Amino acid sequence: MSKELEEGSELQLDFNKLAKVAANAPDVLPVAVQHADTKEIILVAYANQLALKTAIDTRTAVFWSTSRNELWEKGKTSGEMFDLLEVRVNCEQNSLVYIVRPRRGDICHTKNEKGEPRNCYYRRLDWDSGALENLDP
Repeated sequence: MSKELEEGSELQLDFNKLAKVAANAPDVLPVAVQHADTKEIILVAYANQLALKTAIDTRTAVFWSTSRNELWEKGKTSGEMFDLLEVRVNCEQNSLVYIVRPRRGDICHTKNEKGEPRNCYYRRLDWDSGALENLDP
C-alpha cells in the first residue's frame, strides 16, 4: 500500500473494492469492528465461515484477507491484536459486528508522528476543499 494512500490528503476511494472482493472471495460477509469501550468503529473487514469459526474458537478478531486470500488475525504482524468480546448479526444475516477490545490499547498498523498506533479512521473529509484532514498526525 502506498504511503500516499495511507498518509496523504488526497481522497482516493476504492469504489471497486466490493467487485474485487466478490471476484476473489465470493463467500465473505462484511464485518464492522467496534471498540467495546469507546464505541468507535475501528475498521471494516470481511469474514468467511473459517474466519468466523476461528474468531469464535480463539476469542480473537480473525478475518478473511480478501487481498491475500488467507486468514488474517488482526495484529499478528503489528502486535495490535483484539480480544473478541461479542459477535452481532444484522437482521438479514449478511453482515457482522465484532465488538472488540485492543489488547495493548492500540488499534491501527499506521502510526502518528509520535510513533503511536491510531484509529484506522484518523482522517476526515474537508467539506470545502475535498481534501483529507489528518486528525492524529
